[in-house]
Amino acid sequence: MRVLVLGAGFGGLELSTRLSEELGDEADVILIDKSDDFIMGFSKLDVMFGRTTAEAVRHSYADVVKPGVRFVQSVIRSIDPDSRSVETDAGRFEGDVLVVALGADLDPSATPGLVEAGHEFYTPAGAFAAAKVLDSFTGGRVIVGVTSTPFKCPPAPSETALMLHDFLVGRGLREASEISLVMPLGSPIPPSPAASEALLVAFAERGITWSPDSLVRSLDGERRVAVLADGRELPFDLFLGVPAHRVPDVVAESGMCVDGWIPVDPLTLETTYPDVYAVGDVTSVGTPKAGVFSERQAGVVADRLIERHRSEAGHATYDGTGLCYIEFGSDRIGRVEVTFRSGQPPVGTFNEPSQELRERKADFGSSRAKRWFGTDWANH
Repeated sequence: MRVLVLGAGFGGLELSTRLSEELGDEADVILIDKSDDFIMGFSKLDVMFGRTTAEAVRHSYADVVKPGVRFVQSVIRSIDPDSRSVETDAGRFEGDVLVVALGADLDPSATPGLVEAGHEFYTPAGAFAAAKVLDSFTGGRVIVGVTSTPFKCPPAPSETALMLHDFLVGRGLREASEISLVMPLGSPIPPSPAASEALLVAFAERGITWSPDSLVRSLDGERRVAVLADGRELPFDLFLGVPAHRVPDVVAESGMCVDGWIPVDPLTLETTYPDVYAVGDVTSVGTPKAGVFSERQAGVVADRLIERHRSEAGHATYDGTGLCYIEFGSDRIGRVEVTFRSGQPPVGTFNEPSQELRERKADFGSSRAKRWFGTDWANH
């Protein structure tokens, strides 16, 4: 059984690793990604605020050396879900099973003025470029703003505002600056009222202006104002934006999408095409778009494929659960775990920020670097 995995993010890496761990040389996995390295989402903010360097957070796909797994670095040009095949710059590949884990592409140009007058920080390149902008920033009005929904890692804009506060304090620029956070959500983390309340308290303590239920629709570079969906205008000297998200063009052109994303069975992650699965940000499965959800979904697909390889009945199902470590500033980390189940309201639990959770976040990153890449790594 050849498994063709498109995308080597949290989902693709976890799926390939699990199949290799369980099946060894009996695995037959082709993992395809256009990049030559992987960067964990939270590492972008660490680079952006000067905690570490860009080179220190890169994980080379050359280190993905596992029994039964072949990594191919190439651009995917087309996907045929009917034949479970893809055309790439490295040639054509076919599988008995196809798993699409290509994530969401980011489109700063979809928001008028963002490219010209602002700075997106959700791509590695954007975050690393923002680090240079922040290094030369001398104070003023800063907006951290979301431009569309859905968007990856819903806690990240809140983390950015809190980390920005600490950054400016350390530079002696906080009194000369204002920080505003503009988000489309009614609370920072709606599934966890306790986490949301803790974040709102942290904003208030630090003088961060919170603007809920709001989206930034455009930036006027000449007047230096952000125009919100309701017509309000907020002046800025520095705009840090979460850009519009969409499926990669090659996925959109495959015919697999409905309303912009790939629909899947919420329990099995199967698409409407036989032996074709999709996991993570590229889907409309109903959970937030974040690596931890993609990883857990990939684990379910791996279990089902392992059961199939062993001629066992497929019992593994997705429970809609994911956890997130949240930067609260002042060297403290909180933890939220949320569960999304079809037809039920989401529920979440929250652990108050602490130094102990910082250590657990570090272990989260280092343990995955070890399993996926075989490397010993510390984020900073």
